[in-house]
Order: sequence, then structure tokens, then C-alpha cells
Amino acid sequence: MALDLARWQFAVTTLYHFLFVPVTIGMAWFVAGMQTLWHISGKERYLRMTRFFGKLFLINFALGVVTGIVQEFQFGMNWSVYSRYVGDVFGAPLAIEGLAAFFLESTFLGLWIFGWDRLRRGVHLATIWLVALGTTASAYFILAANAWMQHPVGYRLVDGHAEMTSLEQVFFQSLQITEFSHVIVVALLTAAFLVLAVSAYWLRQGREVEMFRSASRGALAVSLVASGLVIVVGHFQGQILEREQPMKMAASEALYHTSKPAGLSLLAVAPWERRPKRTSVDVVFPHLLSILATSSWNGKVEGIDEVQAAEVKKYGPGNYMPIIGAIYWEWRVMAGIGVLAFLFSALGLWFVRGGRGLDRARRFSWWTYVFLALPFLASSAGWLFTEMGRQPWIVYGLLRTSQAVSPRNSVFDVGLTLGVFAATYAVLAGVEGWLMVRAVKAGPEDEFPQVIPEDAALPPLVY
Repeated sequence: MALDLARWQFAVTTLYHFLFVPVTIGMAWFVAGMQTLWHISGKERYLRMTRFFGKLFLINFALGVVTGIVQEFQFGMNWSVYSRYVGDVFGAPLAIEGLAAFFLESTFLGLWIFGWDRLRRGVHLATIWLVALGTTASAYFILAANAWMQHPVGYRLVDGHAEMTSLEQVFFQSLQITEFSHVIVVALLTAAFLVLAVSAYWLRQGREVEMFRSASRGALAVSLVASGLVIVVGHFQGQILEREQPMKMAASEALYHTSKPAGLSLLAVAPWERRPKRTSVDVVFPHLLSILATSSWNGKVEGIDEVQAAEVKKYGPGNYMPIIGAIYWEWRVMAGIGVLAFLFSALGLWFVRGGRGLDRARRFSWWTYVFLALPFLASSAGWLFTEMGRQPWIVYGLLRTSQAVSPRNSVFDVGLTLGVFAATYAVLAGVEGWLMVRAVKAGPEDEFPQVIPEDAALPPLVY
């Protein structure tokens, strides 16, 4: 029971934290791009756009820091065996993230916030680009730790714990590259849909039309490219997982027997919990799974039964199957939203062709509010797929989840902290929503600090 509660606690904190991560990463790049447009063109609407969307970025950055710290504390609280066993490997990317990337982004974020009337325009612009690089670097190092849990490389076992032997393998393995790329393009898509929904709100009011027409067109262009890249990167990531975690990919298709060729299941209905191997209805697209998994028309895709037998032979007796129904639908939610986002973005660009704005496509603008929620749903489904799909392993092939939990934690201890975290996060969710709605409704500033030209003398520093 304590193990189940510890898993629930980590799931709650991780999924809640990741509501802020893609917005923070994506909005950092959006704000940097907006400020660059102002720096190049000198048009005031880009400056007002930078200041306005910068507020939304700052709100999410603050909440993301708070929730991220709590998440990392759990490795010592609930997963002490895991921390001792693989901490020498897993801790290195997290330490680099904290000491390098986080300090980079937080330091230059302070300079960006308070440097509008203290730094020259070019220097001030550089600070927001360094913030964007810092948030992206933070994601890279954290995802390196997660990718290592999915596919441990560059280590050796010494005296009952793992020690790193190759920093290069840990940081640059193929799964890490695709996982990082996937997260970044999802972050850009999430930020683009946020900018689009906010712009649609103001355009429906008939106010700040020129500014938000420009913002919405840019957001639609970014969302089209990002959603297309989500599909492409997800395809290559799936091929890597087919080699490195075949059980996860077989479960995502409810494919029980190895097939050559293999068809892609479009829709399956089955009582998987009561009768795991029974599928009542299954609509299959012939050969498509072989193409996606192996880039071959008749490629072989391993089934759940064969992978289970191979893992029993390799790791010993046990059930190495995840929850089939959950993995099957999580994959479809994630992939389906990616396709919908691409089609929606393409339709939006058609509506704004020729310099028109979303204020002339009022029905479409209503749908921007609905589609704002979809990247968050896709991100949550993706992380559930990633983490649940490798069960029963916490480090694939090396350490089982049941072996990694802190042995002395009672059900009361874990249940109490789970309740406190859930209540605290519910309050933070309310605060986040209130701050965001308030900032959006307040609208762009009419007055802002005087920006220092490139050739002007800097004001004296006051200590």
C-alpha cells in the first residue's frame, strides 16, 4: 500500500509540474522572438507584445520552480533505495541542471525583469535569449536523467550500486535526443496555442486588433511547424522504443503475438483488465505498424507474449506486462491530439491568409479555447505512457519499482504527504488560474520603462 501511494504521489507531483514546464519553455522562446522583432523593426506593437506575454511567462516560471523542487525531494523521501542504487548516475544530470542551467536562466531572468531602463537594448535582448537557452538546457539535463531510466547506458555496477562510466553515453544516447526534441516541440506547440487563445480573446473584443492579429498569425505558423515536428519526432522515438522497450510498444498496440507484417490498430475495444488477451473489436490498418516501427512494408513487430517470454528468460520469473488498456489509450490520445493540432493550425492559417485576422473567423476563434487544453492533455498522456509503459521497472532492466521504494515509510506517512501535496497543488492551481486570467484581462501596458538606446550613456548604479 505504501508503494502504491508513493507512486501516486510521484505521479501527481510530476504531472502537475509538467503543466508549467512546456508553457515556460515555449513562452521563453516566444517572448525572445517578440522582443527581437521589436529590436529589429522598432515597432511599438512588438514591444507591447513582449511585455504582455512576458507576464504570462513569468507567472508560469514561478509556479514551475515551486512544483519542480517538491518533485525532486521525493527521490530522498519515498525512493531512498533507488537514490542509493543509481544516485551516482541519476544525480549527475540533476546536479548540472541545478548548478548550471537553472542559475543561468534565473540570473538572466532577473536582469531581463529589472533591466528595461538599466541596460542597453542589445544587452537587454541578449538576457531573454539566455533565459530561453537556460530553460531549454534545464529540460535537456532533466530528460537525460529520465532517458537513462528508460534505457540505462554508460554505467557499471560496483558494490551493489551503479557508477557512471561514460557521461557522453548518458547525455547523448538516441532515446535522449528524441525525447528532448519531442518535449521542446510540444512546448512550442503549447505556447503557440496559449498565444493564439489569448489573441483570439482580445480580437473578439475588437481591441488591440493590429497587435493581436500579428501575434495570432505568428502563433499559427509556429503551431503548424511544431505539430508537424511532433508527429515526425514521435515516429522516430517510437522506432527507438521498439528496439529498446519492445514491451511498451507491443502494449501500445495490444499486439499479443509477433506479426510480420503488422497492422496498426486504429480502435480496439476489449475487457483487458478481466481478460487481458481478449479483444472484442479491433479496426486495423494493414501494414501500417510495420512501416511505422521498422520502416519496412513487411517488417516484423514483436508481440506481448514473445516479449514476456524473452524477459522472463533474461530477468527471471515475473509479470513484465504494463496495464495494456492504459498504454493503448494513452498512446492514441497523444498521437491523435498531435494530428488534430496540425490540421487545426493549417485551417487557422487558411483563415488568416491575406493579412486577415481571427476577428473575421469568429467560429474558429471559439475553438482556440478548446484547443488550448489539448497540448496539456497530450503531455499528460505522453508522460503516463512513458512512465507506466516501462513497468515493472523504475530503471529498465536494472531495478524494479517495488524494490526502489523507501522501506521504512508507513502508509500513514506517505498518505499524509500525498494529501498535503494534493491540497497544496489544488490551491496553487487556483492561484495560477486567477493570476493568468487577471493578466490576460488586464491587457497590454500603455506605459512602460524607458528603454536605453544603444549609443546612450548608462545610468549610474546605486548601491
